[in-house]
Amino acid sequence: MPVQPADLSPIYDAEPSRDCPRCPRLVGLRLQCRAEHPDWWNAPVPSFGDPNAWLAIVGLAPGKHGANRTGRPFTGDYAGDLLYATLEKFGLSEGRYGGSPDDGVRLKGAIILNAVKCLPPQNKTLPAEEASCRPFLMASIGALPKLTIFIALGKVAHDSLCRSFGVPLSKARFAHGAEHELPGGKRVLDSYHCSRYNQNTRRLTPAMFEQPFERALELR
Repeated sequence: MPVQPADLSPIYDAEPSRDCPRCPRLVGLRLQCRAEHPDWWNAPVPSFGDPNAWLAIVGLAPGKHGANRTGRPFTGDYAGDLLYATLEKFGLSEGRYGGSPDDGVRLKGAIILNAVKCLPPQNKTLPAEEASCRPFLMASIGALPKLTIFIALGKVAHDSLCRSFGVPLSKARFAHGAEHELPGGKRVLDSYHCSRYNQNTRRLTPAMFEQPFERALELR
């Protein structure tokens, strides 16, 4: 039997159901995708990584042709190419990324989470959807007791993390390269999202993207 994305989550009990009803707009898009692409995953995307992770990479939400299609975070699209190459460079993965859940890649000491589990229209989530999905992010963090450092990919991920820890956003403003303390001695490191747009416009270069990973390893 082929590898199923849900089988890859090390924190199964923290995942939403395949037909999670919390966000009507996202449910509508999910049903539309299931009708148009019945062979895609088209469901909340589970976390992926090491159950003993000390580092969590927190993204925004699944991309339509990436994680929404394949079922594994940042898998099968342009953003994933840079993320998995960076994880490999810093010794946080083993195996060769091939863009599919059955490529055999494993993360070492790291896990990938998302602020929102389901595909949003135009890749833009609404504040109500971020709030509705936040309990799954909080449950995931709670199920990973060795986490000490977070890399937030973009402002939505940063804001959701801060709110999960009760940190006022006025005291932890998002900026690429910024670093903020979280309760319990944890830290969040900010990065622009590794989206195709940010890479193509050079808002984010590979060297810039590597900076928070370098800092995470220094802090470990």
